[in-house]
Amino acid sequence: MVQNMQDIFGQDTTLTSPEALAEWNKTQLAFLAHGAATPTHLAKTLETAPDFALGHAVKAMFCILLGRREVLATAQVAFDAAKAAERATPVTRREAHFIAALGDWMEGQPRRALTHFETALAENPTDTLAMKLDHALRFVLGDNRGMRRMIETVMPAYTNDHPGYGYLLGCHAFALEETGDYNRAQIAGREALLLAPDDAWGLHAVAHVHDMTADAAGGIKWLTGREEAWAHCNNFRYHVWWHKALMHLDLDQHETVLSLYDQKIRSDKTDDYRDISNATSLLSRLELDGVDVGDRWEELADLSANRTEDGCLIFADLHYLLALVGDHRDDAIGALMGRLQRDAAERRTDTQKAMACPGLAAAAGLEAFGDANYEAAFLNLAKARAHLQNAGGSHAQRDVFERLTIDSGIRAGFFDDAEALLAQRTTQRNGRIDGYAAARQKLIQNGRGAARIAVS
Repeated sequence: MVQNMQDIFGQDTTLTSPEALAEWNKTQLAFLAHGAATPTHLAKTLETAPDFALGHAVKAMFCILLGRREVLATAQVAFDAAKAAERATPVTRREAHFIAALGDWMEGQPRRALTHFETALAENPTDTLAMKLDHALRFVLGDNRGMRRMIETVMPAYTNDHPGYGYLLGCHAFALEETGDYNRAQIAGREALLLAPDDAWGLHAVAHVHDMTADAAGGIKWLTGREEAWAHCNNFRYHVWWHKALMHLDLDQHETVLSLYDQKIRSDKTDDYRDISNATSLLSRLELDGVDVGDRWEELADLSANRTEDGCLIFADLHYLLALVGDHRDDAIGALMGRLQRDAAERRTDTQKAMACPGLAAAAGLEAFGDANYEAAFLNLAKARAHLQNAGGSHAQRDVFERLTIDSGIRAGFFDDAEALLAQRTTQRNGRIDGYAAARQKLIQNGRGAARIAVS
């Protein structure tokens, strides 16, 4: 009788081929490391074991995480293959949980899908693949507290020699950072990299700590010399370079920022929403600081104009809108705003609910900012701000909207409101004032002085 085998993390599988198991283990490890080789190993797994239900389910999940409407058809094919394999051959309880989670996710209910991952992790707490997928999904949903709770629930089951422990620590580091526990986050991220030298997520979690504690010089020092820790990555490597660019921006090293933008962040003109979010948010920050970014908006706007009907993630839509506003693409802006309103009105899926709140108000604020209608920009962005966590992403990524809110308030003359938001932003950074905050404090002081002179 052919025996099923356990994977590298000690989880039961329905695989019976050593070759398929080897590729499956490589798939999981590459995914944990954000490795560019992940789809290659998964393809080889399914070539060797075409009836591997879990492999098809994970392929579909990888497709959905891309946040692109055109790959949903591929996800559907993979989901159908997973269901067919499940009917043809008995699967483990663990695999059934994954397939059930995928079913809810395919229906636009990722929050409901999380309940299946939670059940899988309750039964198999050292299932590092389930942990990472749960973590990734909560990140997309902006569920930072859920990220931390989930990891701290399963962590006691791990031993230091578990093959996934380093990657678990990397995820814990990020969850700690996103919930404001910066000292523990830095310790966990550094330990993660010692145990798993290719854990780019843990390395990047420490970069987040430097961002959120206004330590740009320390962040540059942390990343410099560790490039091999993210060289193997898929497009995530552009995001790590983006973090380094943010640190140079905080030090007013604008030429270095533009060089990193051209040579690292946008060296490949991809249309992945994560790459576009890196680029658009960085250009926006530069322009808020008075830097001429030349014609760099144009290629981003060309790509974003093709995404007005996408509607997979509000986080992506807002960054497409940044590009369209940056290049004054009025027709495409109108198309995107119209689709946002239709999605928000339907409110059937979790994404559509995010379109309604905070999506519509944030989008209206961005559009108004582009039109130099700073009062409307501030009122709309401030309205969205309380719920912007639900747009997904990290504090560092959403900070571009925070900056636009504060800047629009200053430009509209709402100095007290802008100062209050600036103070809240500084409090989130352990009371440390970064370059942006210092410059805005001066603008507010100068604005008040000019207002007093005008009145007198």
